[in-house]
Amino acid sequence: MQSNKLPAPLRKVVDELAQLPGVGPKSALRMGLTLLKWPQEKAEGLGESIKQLRRTLCLCEQCASLTDQNPCAICADVARDGSVLCLIPDWDSLLVMEEAGFFRGKYFVLGGLLSPLDGVNPDQLELDRLEKRLDQGEIREVVLALGTTTEAEATESHLKNLLHRKYPDLRVARLAQGIPLGAHLKFMDRETLKQSMQYRQSL
Repeated sequence: MQSNKLPAPLRKVVDELAQLPGVGPKSALRMGLTLLKWPQEKAEGLGESIKQLRRTLCLCEQCASLTDQNPCAICADVARDGSVLCLIPDWDSLLVMEEAGFFRGKYFVLGGLLSPLDGVNPDQLELDRLEKRLDQGEIREVVLALGTTTEAEATESHLKNLLHRKYPDLRVARLAQGIPLGAHLKFMDRETLKQSMQYRQSL
């Protein structure tokens, strides 16, 4: 069925769903029709959950991770090593690291990787927030856990130069063994991540 032949309320929902990553027009239509079959209370509950998602989640003031409290639970955990900061590109990479369960330092979410061809430049990452964090003087080591893609390598090079220039006494390391060339951190298994962290190298 063509989108312009759908009833207007359904068409609007289908058009919105089709903007989600990995969702095409046909999938969006199936989702929209499924929502119509749900009891009204369940469908309205989904809508309210989406509203609450935007209202209650924010970026942690310390690590730029998604959270419903500020600072987030990891930053507020006094049992974690506050002298080691692991830089990761995005929030789902943090979830992978935490699920692996071996890193007990703290994190900082950059908000992406440098990609000039896609219009992602240094001023679009959370670098100002990172510098404020480092200026507090608690961090002794930064671990760059960015993966081994072209974008990750470009980001790592930029960060290495920035950190060595502004914080000469800071130890800067990267994940080493286990991360294959061209891989994204978020898709790594637990043992690969563990070896990469254990055998990190200074830059």
